[in-house]
Amino acid sequence: MTEELITVLVVEDEVIIRMDISSALEAAGFRVLEAGNADEAITILHQSPDIQVLFTDIDMPGSMDGLKLAAAVRDRWPPIKIIITSGHRHMTDASLPVQGRFFRKPYQPVHIIKTVRELVLD
Repeated sequence: MTEELITVLVVEDEVIIRMDISSALEAAGFRVLEAGNADEAITILHQSPDIQVLFTDIDMPGSMDGLKLAAAVRDRWPPIKIIITSGHRHMTDASLPVQGRFFRKPYQPVHIIKTVRELVLD
């Protein structure tokens, strides 16, 4: 599998942050889809069966937060790898309600890129 085939769904309600990480992921050779909240993300997930990684913020407006979105993805699309981030909550990988990785904001995009590669290619 080549990195060009890795599709990442970025779910972040803050536009500047979403644009920044999306640009970094695209520059690293990934295909990136974007959603501003969990409801948009669910729609995209139904339309794009090639998504391999969900990168989501926890605190977002809408019908569910990022943790509930992660749980829904785990239940409906179990092969999708999950990365969760927050600037307001501190969690560890082990304390997440789903198997995944946690990054506290502000994170370095290079760490997200490395983690996407590890999750999908290892």
